[in-house]
Formats: sequence, C-alpha cells, structure tokens
Amino acid sequence: MPTYPQGAVDVVDAAGAQSATRTLEEAREVAVDLEADSMHAFRARLCFLQLATDTDIFLFDTLQPGVDARLLAPLMADPARTKFFHAAQGDLQFLAEAGVRVQGLFDTHRAATLLGWPKVGLADIARERLGVDLPKEHQQSDFSIRPLPPAMREYIANDVRYLTELGRQVREACREAGILEEVLLDCTRMCDEAAARPDVGADFKPKLPRAGLNPSQLALANAVAHALHRKRLEWAEKENVPMGRMLSNMAMGDIAVKLPTNPRELARMAGVRGSFVRTYGDEVLAIVKELLEKSRRGELEPEREQKGPRDANRRKREDALKQFRVEKATERKVTPSVVLPNPILDALASQPPKSVEELTAVPYFGEKRLQLYGQALIELLAQYPVQNV
Repeated sequence: MPTYPQGAVDVVDAAGAQSATRTLEEAREVAVDLEADSMHAFRARLCFLQLATDTDIFLFDTLQPGVDARLLAPLMADPARTKFFHAAQGDLQFLAEAGVRVQGLFDTHRAATLLGWPKVGLADIARERLGVDLPKEHQQSDFSIRPLPPAMREYIANDVRYLTELGRQVREACREAGILEEVLLDCTRMCDEAAARPDVGADFKPKLPRAGLNPSQLALANAVAHALHRKRLEWAEKENVPMGRMLSNMAMGDIAVKLPTNPRELARMAGVRGSFVRTYGDEVLAIVKELLEKSRRGELEPEREQKGPRDANRRKREDALKQFRVEKATERKVTPSVVLPNPILDALASQPPKSVEELTAVPYFGEKRLQLYGQALIELLAQYPVQNV
C-alpha cells in the first residue's frame, strides 16, 4: 500500500521559501498545483503554489512578501525531474506570467483523456485508482482570504497529497496501453506553448445570432456588444470583480440584439441583475441609444470578412486525416487523439508535408508516429495537394 505525506508546511516568508525549495530540489518527482482568485477579482492573482513529494507538502503563500514563485524556476525547468500536474494548461499560464517555465511535465488529466477513461477529473481518478475521496466544495472559493480557513487549507493540500502516487499509476497505465510517448509529447507541447495570460477581455468576440439579422442590424449589434464590453472592463476593474460577473457575454448579446430603451426592458434581458441596472443602467441605455441613432444615419459599417487565398483542398485533407486517425485508432484500440491530436492534425491539413523527411519537422510528431504512420500519411496527403483559389 502506498503512503502519503501527512500534514503540510505553510511557506509564508523568504526564509521558509528558500528552505522548502532546497527540500524539493532533492526529489525526482514532484506534484504541483496552484490556486488563484479567478472567480473573485478583475485580474486573478496567484494565491498559492502547492508542491508535494512522497514525504512532504509545502503550501507557498505567494501573496506574502518574499514568497516568490521564481525561487522554484530551476526545479520547474529541469526536464529530468517529473512534475505531476492535473489539468495543467491554466496553471502553466499563471507560472509563465510569474517567470516560471515548466519542463518534465506529466499531466494526469491529459493522460487520462488520451487513455479514453470515462471520467478524468482529479477526484474521479483518485477515487478509482487510490480509493481516496477528495471533496471539491472549495473549487470556486476565494483563495486570497487571509488567514485561510482550515477547511480550505486542507483542500489545497489534498490536491497534491495523492498526486505523486496517482501520477505514477497513470503513467504506468499509459505505458501498458502503449501510448506513453504520445502523452509525453503532448505534455511537452503544452509546456512549450504556455504563455502569460492575455490582457483581461483581449480575446472577446461577441456571440450574436446571424440568422434573422440583416447586415445593418448585425453591424449595430456588433457595435453595441463591443461598446458594452469596453465599459464592463472599466466597471469591473473599478469594483475589482471578474468582467463576467459584472455583465455576462449572454447578457451583452441579448442587449445588443433586443436594444432595450428603458430600465424595465433592460432588467428583462437575460442574465442582467437588478443591482446592475440601478448602478449602470443609464450608461447602458445611453450607449444603445447613441449607436442606434448612428445606425439610422448609416454611420456604422457592416462587418467585412478578411479574404485572402483559399486552399480548395484544405477541408478535404482535414476530413481525410480525421478518417485516417479513426481507422488507426480502431486498429490500435486507442483514442483517435493518440494517433493525431488536433494540433498535429491541423498542422498537417494546413501545410501538408511532401515527404517523410518533411514530416519529421512537424512539431511533436514523434518517432513512434513516424514509424507507424509516416509513409501512409504522405501518400494520403499527396491525394489533396495545396490548391489556392
């Protein structure tokens, strides 16, 4: 029976952080998780960084002076030391923003997904593989609270308490299934692609019903949605709340299409709270009125698509590759993403290699896929050469 580290060490100052880091550097395998105040602040902060070995758990309170995540950068960047994460993508962004890059990742969530397990949540896998129950009632709690309540402290410690042993078992399951190389390549890709989080709201694109709207109505709805988005960023930053809690995308879409003219109509929009109408309703209605008048005067330009050369065979290659990976996955009794994960499939469909040598240059393709599928893929893609029109 495996044993797990007991208790946890609170790391709350520079001396404690340096001591904990020295202890962690002696381990070859480390479990890692982090907590932020994502559901409670305009721009989320890294609040805790939890790390565990087979014998110790350290809770780095990164809101305290001197507890700097960058102390862990050499350990995190060492590919010879395995870092077990579960669903690492968001965590890698927070760490990249803090100046910490990760190599040697093994993501138990990604591995379980590629294994085709029906449930891939940490609590589900821990229960199935280790017989451990992990309560998840604090998933959306505010981890910036100080002092941290005991129940929340136990919650964040448990997220790494069992993860080292769990990671080893999932890794072994990947080895037995013959997909370990593919999983590790995907983990490497995740690490390489991790970047600091974009500015809040920078990737906003309104979701509007195109059916039933003529070009001028669609132009007006887009203008209203973007204007409201700019204002909600201003309001949310002032109140230090997530922009979606200030005004949701659903609410903005409803306002942009239905164009309320008074507070009562605004309060009936999907997801709009009465308190929001009382505080910001006049500004919202003024935006709608101003843009509606501009639309009537013909001052809003319809949205135009950016057009360039189009590869007539791009979709045919994509469909052929999807069929190929289903067939090969069935032969190997693995999930289709083991054969060709979406990023590789997209790369092959966009810029099809003409030879096995060119295929070796496709990032994260790997030696195993090259041996199993290399020549067959080249022959398949040759049927659909690039044809720009």
